[in-house]
Amino acid sequence: MTTNTTEPSIILIAGHWLGAWAWDEVTEHLAAAGRRALPLTLPGLDADDPERASRTLDDQAAAIEEAAAREGRPVVIVAHSGANAPVSLVLDRLPELVARVIWVDSGPVSPGTVFAPDLPADVDELPLPSFDALSQQASLEGLSAEVLERFRVRAVPEPGAVLRQPVELTNDARLKVPTTVVCCSIPSAQLMELANAGHPMFAEVAKLEHLELVDLPTGHWPMWSRAEDLARLVATEAAG
Repeated sequence: MTTNTTEPSIILIAGHWLGAWAWDEVTEHLAAAGRRALPLTLPGLDADDPERASRTLDDQAAAIEEAAAREGRPVVIVAHSGANAPVSLVLDRLPELVARVIWVDSGPVSPGTVFAPDLPADVDELPLPSFDALSQQASLEGLSAEVLERFRVRAVPEPGAVLRQPVELTNDARLKVPTTVVCCSIPSAQLMELANAGHPMFAEVAKLEHLELVDLPTGHWPMWSRAEDLARLVATEAAG
């Protein structure tokens, strides 16, 4: 199918331990729908980078900014899970680059957020934990044994510097960027209850000026458990 050049490009950014490969199925569906989709591997998550363990949130934000700027007009950024920290930095620093941000089972972080404040300074990187441990933090619903094996084999340890760096946010213009939150492991009604109550993980959502909430019930990795549905949702929201 011919790529639609009238709609903004879609930059896809997966969460911790993941690279561009995590979006393979979603990218295929978006391409079939004629949408230009650009999956991005953040600095620190390229297995072939010998310096990857030293990469920082600033490096990751800069990579997103460069990818967006190359498109020559505002883009749609799709941010899954732990991609919320570098993408929040981009929205704060260069909101004009982003036509819409789509958070996938994620959301914008609050100023000063540190993902792992207790991670010791001598820990260079954090490998993917066991699935038993991971399931205590995020839902694995909808993931087959084959998908979990691919996750295990291809996962790249997360740089310690990324996990320890505070997210410094100062520009309220980030709150004006049109936003879609795709709610997978937490229903939208519950998410807004938490946001309005000031829960630290969701408080920033309550401040957004142009917010759409969409429920896509599944686990924390919908790019694998509901790839076609997620691609259709992303295409619709990106066009909106």
